[in-house]
Amino acid sequence: MASFKGFFSSRWGPIITGLAAGILAPILVKLGNPGNMGICVACFTRDVAGALGLHRAAVVQYIRPEIIGFVLGALVASLVAREFKPRTGSSTFVRFFLGMFAMVGALVFLGCPWRAYLRLSGGDWNAVPGIVGLVVGILIGVAFLRTGFSLGRNRPAPKALGWWMPALMVVFLCFLIFAPQFGRDAEGAPTGPVFFSATGPGSMFAPWFISLGVGLLIGILAQRSRFCIVGAIRDLVMMRDAHLFWGIVAVVAAATITNLLLGQFRPGFEGQPVAHTNAVWNFGGMVLAGLAFTLAGGCPGRQLFLSGEGDGDAAVFALGMLGGAFVAHTYSTASSPAGVAAFGPAAVIVGLVFCVVVGLTMRERVEG
Repeated sequence: MASFKGFFSSRWGPIITGLAAGILAPILVKLGNPGNMGICVACFTRDVAGALGLHRAAVVQYIRPEIIGFVLGALVASLVAREFKPRTGSSTFVRFFLGMFAMVGALVFLGCPWRAYLRLSGGDWNAVPGIVGLVVGILIGVAFLRTGFSLGRNRPAPKALGWWMPALMVVFLCFLIFAPQFGRDAEGAPTGPVFFSATGPGSMFAPWFISLGVGLLIGILAQRSRFCIVGAIRDLVMMRDAHLFWGIVAVVAAATITNLLLGQFRPGFEGQPVAHTNAVWNFGGMVLAGLAFTLAGGCPGRQLFLSGEGDGDAAVFALGMLGGAFVAHTYSTASSPAGVAAFGPAAVIVGLVFCVVVGLTMRERVEG
């Protein structure tokens, strides 16, 4: 067991996790997931929010098993490694809004940090300004960290608290499999409690049991290796530590090769799946997302993995992302392949102001 733990704490841990994600994400696309979206934590969380009726954008409503698998896989790994340690209490309210604005920024770009690199690996050059924006957002967050920014320390919590997020995922899985309905309204539309897209990206999915298996595997690997796309760049800048960064390299290399082998590599700007060509707001949306993720302590995948091992603060951030999906699709801030939505730029600016205020005001005293 000790050697197993040592392997995943070495450079090979993030590399193995990145290779698994880079290979399996394009395979999920081949099996039915939307193009260049084999894994996208933001888009998939948005789809879950729609399936729960938190927004009514009919083309993006589906309970994505990959999200469920991420949390439950991390739970299994943490239990086996005796790292299931429920804790909470660190700036919970702020974390919710960081999750909300991270989602708002990601949906202006149309993808989380995971999908940004997967879009690049599929030949979508619109991902380039998004990735540049992500790095800029992380660099701004690093500047705040260097001047003492902190959301505070969480504290141990009762064991029961750590089980609530995994339990919620089990409920979501039951909703997916059994698709309960309470009836239909006067126009014949379903009244919930769950909704599924008939057209659009929400109607495109791989077989649920395969998606769940992929999520479980990546959840296990990522929990053991501490895989985090945002943390990789943060650590490279702050500590000159490339340990996690090799995971990003592995994702891009593996996904590019897999897309080439599957005939899914289609380079260009125009006509890319679930993407738009507005470089300014591809950049701007990901500046906001990168900053919010950095202030919160990790990328959206990392937040789900932490919630699976009992971190209540990470679970609140994930719930904030669900709230962000509601905001984005209720108040016309989410982009579409047709372009940036009417209030997307304004939402990005508001989110950046919020994050900068948080970064400037929530500081620990730095000893001279």
